[in-house]
Amino acid sequence: MKIFKILKSKKIFFFQVFLTLYVTINLIGGERGLISYFEKKTYEKKLSTKYLNIKNKLEIIEHKNKLLSKNINLDYLDILYRSKLKFGTKDEILIKLK
Repeated sequence: MKIFKILKSKKIFFFQVFLTLYVTINLIGGERGLISYFEKKTYEKKLSTKYLNIKNKLEIIEHKNKLLSKNINLDYLDILYRSKLKFGTKDEILIKLK
């Protein structure tokens, strides 16, 4: 009986302690807590670097595509068929570097 009397008389104190513990635990480790925040921040950095890499590759491919589309760049076409097909004239010596 003494426990119930103590709980009834200090009800607000226990409620404040419980509420404080609840808020601090969720602030640190909850789904929206500090730990989750830093994990999401590192994941966002990884995604942004991946996005930049893909964007750079896409720009390179688009540039190459423009060289081979409507106005054909003959110099680039020459470089392509020489490197891909290992083609050359009788005077040239081909050296494979890779």
